[in-house]
Amino acid sequence: MLLRLRIALPDKPGSLGQVTRALGAAGADITQVLVLDRGAGRAVDDITVFCPDTTSKGDLVSALESVQGVAVEGVWTTREAPGTYPELEILKYIATAGDRALATLIDSMPVLFSADWAAAGTEKEPRTLVYSSWRAPQDVPLPDATPPRPVASTLEGGLHIISAPLPPLALTLLLARSEGPAFHRIEVHRLTRILEIFLTLPSTERSVARQLRK
Repeated sequence: MLLRLRIALPDKPGSLGQVTRALGAAGADITQVLVLDRGAGRAVDDITVFCPDTTSKGDLVSALESVQGVAVEGVWTTREAPGTYPELEILKYIATAGDRALATLIDSMPVLFSADWAAAGTEKEPRTLVYSSWRAPQDVPLPDATPPRPVASTLEGGLHIISAPLPPLALTLLLARSEGPAFHRIEVHRLTRILEIFLTLPSTERSVARQLRK
């Protein structure tokens, strides 16, 4: 199975090597490392690992926390294939998706961000759900107000979300993760860039307008 680990560790030579050895001893194989933050002698990394189903998340946490100075911020399941450029593939499909451009975007977001589900609803009251991915709840918690730019937050109950405006479409997009840590600012920035490109595609506004009229 593929897992995503978010860890904080000392930003000094040898720290990542100790983490690698600890994960290897626990039966995990590192496939990708993404540095999210560095500063004040600390680093925050997202590490994607492949490990047998018999290896529990608890085993990985115990192995990592046995390394001096390492703190585990989250361990959660991911479907994003490491070492690829999935945004490029998704944007290619969206550009040729016709009336399914918005649906293709929303269905893709949980995979791209190791999240649970995504959805979009209208900005105006009464807020109406336009489309949601297959794991979305029946009652999607659309925000009372659409933020001017994508913003991460954690709802009561522990659901982590990013709320993002789609201004030309008068829609609000939600990306949600219940397992793992809150969305990092780097993830928010990544989503922002994807949405900027999506909204500049010539076919986007026309195709979504046709979909909403159906």
